[in-house]
Amino acid sequence: MNGLPATRAPRSLQTRLLLAVLALVLLAWASAAALTWHEAEDEVGELLDAHLAQTAALLRLQPLDALDDDQLNEASELDKHQHHVVFQLWHDGQLLARSKSAPAEPLTERRKRGFADSEVAGHAWRVFVTPGRESDVRILVGEQHSVRQDIVLASVKGMLKPLAWALPLLALGIWWVVRGLVRPLRQLGGAVAQRQPQSLTPLPTAGVPPEVLPLVAALNALFERMAELLAAERQFTADAAHELRTPIAGIRMQAQVAQGATQDAERAQALAATVRGCDRATRLVEQLLQLARLDADAEATDPAVPPTDLAEVARTLAGELAGTAESRGQRLALDLAGPTPVPLAEPLARVLLRNLLDNALRYSADGAQVQLHIGPATPGGAAQLCVQDSGPGLPDADIARLGERFFRVLGTGQSGSGLGWSIVQRIARLHGLRVQVDRSPALGGLRVAITWP
Repeated sequence: MNGLPATRAPRSLQTRLLLAVLALVLLAWASAAALTWHEAEDEVGELLDAHLAQTAALLRLQPLDALDDDQLNEASELDKHQHHVVFQLWHDGQLLARSKSAPAEPLTERRKRGFADSEVAGHAWRVFVTPGRESDVRILVGEQHSVRQDIVLASVKGMLKPLAWALPLLALGIWWVVRGLVRPLRQLGGAVAQRQPQSLTPLPTAGVPPEVLPLVAALNALFERMAELLAAERQFTADAAHELRTPIAGIRMQAQVAQGATQDAERAQALAATVRGCDRATRLVEQLLQLARLDADAEATDPAVPPTDLAEVARTLAGELAGTAESRGQRLALDLAGPTPVPLAEPLARVLLRNLLDNALRYSADGAQVQLHIGPATPGGAAQLCVQDSGPGLPDADIARLGERFFRVLGTGQSGSGLGWSIVQRIARLHGLRVQVDRSPALGGLRVAITWP
């Protein structure tokens, strides 16, 4: 036990949908029951009030002087069939007659004709009052409220009992319907689970409900992107193998020449060529590793990476490349506007600048000029670096193909792998940088401008 609270597994979509529908059904059923009770209470109340008034009207038709003991007994026989209805006859404050269930005290003090609610003998009563044919005579016909509530309850039970018995059947029907509605999702999950790992064929869309179709379309789009990625990786692997085969074959040939050389000068020349071949292969492997890291490393775009002073990186790289430039009589000039912090990790900034400067120096003629400008693109604007040279430049067709892996311009007389521009373009895409390539108006060669957002 590690003391951590157990994480409860989320309910399935079918369970949540079923619970939601059943909750709505129960809420609707309870609301209908409450409305039915209210309506039944009103209807039963009106009906029983009418019965009280009718009973009072029958008693009023009997004259008091004609009422003997037998007639009073007959009047009291109302209890046999309407035991919940009681009556009283009062004259000048004297109780003339009452039913067996009626209390001895008046059911109400009301004098005028009409209905009244009262509390007598510990019971709540609904009473109808009407004057008799003689003066100072009151006829009171009453009924207990509890009896009325019992009648309402019995009526509501009779109406809702069939619905209550139907609730389990309704729940079963809802479960069956919901299970059928989520069947396409289960079928989709089963189809995806049964696919082979290497299978990237799109899922069928025939018969798929419109609600599930966007999910299927998204999965098919994912499969398509994965297929394109795998195809690109296969092509990349094939091209990398081809590019590595050339320097390795050259190294092997020069090594064989060194083995068979009979003169020291010939052997030294072969060994120097071997070293150059090893350097070329090393450079190619390094660029391949850089591309692999850029493709797989999510931390390359981490916004928490501290900013890098692009000007300081440029000064360091210029010092490292000064020897190469001087050996060919080239001049590398820096135009730095001061510290230029950019949201880019320092290793990536070095890779970006080194590839741009290396390409400019490599593909420019001996004695060419290469200029590097770093500063804001406009006064107070975003940071920008610009590399331009006095080399031959590139036609528009070749500029459009820059960034394709292993693409090299023929006829330059320079060795290379064609991966430098791929690395530059990849870094730019990862960080939302704008890359512009055209002819340099100042030096006549190629100009590359990279602007931060």
